[in-house]
Amino acid sequence: MNRHRAAGQGETLCIRRPLLAQLALMTARASAILVHLFTATGAVFAMLAMLAAVQAKWDLMFLWLVVAFFVDGLDGPLARRYDVKRYAPQFDGVLLDLIIDYLTYVFIPAFALFSSGLMDGWTGWVAIIVITFASAMYFADTRMKTKDNSFSGFPGCWNMVVLVFFALKPDFWVCLIIVTVLAATMFVPLKFIHPVRTERWRALSLPVALAWTFFAGWAAWVDFHPQSWAHWGLIVTSFYLLFAGIAQMVIPQRG
Repeated sequence: MNRHRAAGQGETLCIRRPLLAQLALMTARASAILVHLFTATGAVFAMLAMLAAVQAKWDLMFLWLVVAFFVDGLDGPLARRYDVKRYAPQFDGVLLDLIIDYLTYVFIPAFALFSSGLMDGWTGWVAIIVITFASAMYFADTRMKTKDNSFSGFPGCWNMVVLVFFALKPDFWVCLIIVTVLAATMFVPLKFIHPVRTERWRALSLPVALAWTFFAGWAAWVDFHPQSWAHWGLIVTSFYLLFAGIAQMVIPQRG
């Protein structure tokens, strides 16, 4: 009788194990799909930002872009955590991310820079042509990532640049110089950090990136009021994010 009971338990275990394995696989696949769906929400936020831009509601446009920026910062770690390449290979997460990034990092900010009057006349035309053309080539460049998961050349974060322009409102020629220099550095082997993936100084870089997101949202929320303290926060955090990678090239790593 004990033998029959043991045999029955063995059969139950043999049945249960494949079922548990199948359930675990289904859960992993569902989680990976949900990560792709989360990434795709960036396209929705891009559309909402574009609609606000067409109506010249710049504060609302940047609020949506900040939300998209936040999503973009989270989806990468989630994709690696849930191994989307293994469990949802039918969707190309890298391509999806690049499509949304071009809209939110390049296309919409360039439109805002041109339509807002920050760069009038021929300077506005030069800016949007340079930004969109150079960024399209950069996003297609297979050499854009370095071995330590940083960026080789300015990574086309024009959403951050244009938001700072809106906050500080520099003269048009200052904007033109900055746009021209940054566009040129997209194809120069200068290092620009990824706040999440660049391991060196990440303990500082990640909080600084989160602080930049906070200050950006604050500045947009108060409609870029000239006396807002958010502007100083944007200056300090932008300076670090822009030059930290170059500093890492100059300062030798210990150990």
